[in-house]
Amino acid sequence: MAELENPRVMTKITTFLSSLVQRVAESNDLNSHFQPQKISVFHGLTRPTISIQNYLERIFKYANCSPSCLIVAYVYLDRFSQRQPSLPINSFNVHRLLITSVMVAAKFMDDMYYNNAYYAKVGGISTIEMNFLEVDFLFGLSFNLNVTPSTFTIYCSYLQREMLLLQPPLDSADSSLTLGKSPKLHLCFDEDETSHQQQQQQQLAV
Repeated sequence: MAELENPRVMTKITTFLSSLVQRVAESNDLNSHFQPQKISVFHGLTRPTISIQNYLERIFKYANCSPSCLIVAYVYLDRFSQRQPSLPINSFNVHRLLITSVMVAAKFMDDMYYNNAYYAKVGGISTIEMNFLEVDFLFGLSFNLNVTPSTFTIYCSYLQREMLLLQPPLDSADSSLTLGKSPKLHLCFDEDETSHQQQQQQQLAV
């Protein structure tokens, strides 16, 4: 979408996404007292001192990836949350998940991108750890990296709608927090269900 090339729009998206991810992480931190959560390679021993927003801004600044990568990384994080319910995003793993999702998105989307060693420096981790995170993330996604134009548009539309309404990211009726479930990221649609509905519409049109 052409709007993504606007620096002001990207600043808003970065701010919104960081706020959204932070709310999910904080909610899962509270839920960890009631629901067992699996420890993974993404889990740090302590909470990083850098805020999620500053970390995401740092990634976007130094990674020099296309604006679309940030949206695709957002899609990947949501898929990861849905496929790995025992590994919810929390304050101990959110930073590693962010740097990994952006790196994987850049490799899949962009013709030119930095290597793992560079992303490791940006993320403040070792190259060996970055390599392990990438492999675990890919397996966590079942290597489902393709993002269709319709899926991309839906995620963009969701972000634009929420930013225009100036509502807190997870206060909408779409949030699974209100249903007492483990929170995901965008919570506005299910990719498989949407694909099935589009196929039905095409069949009806024929």
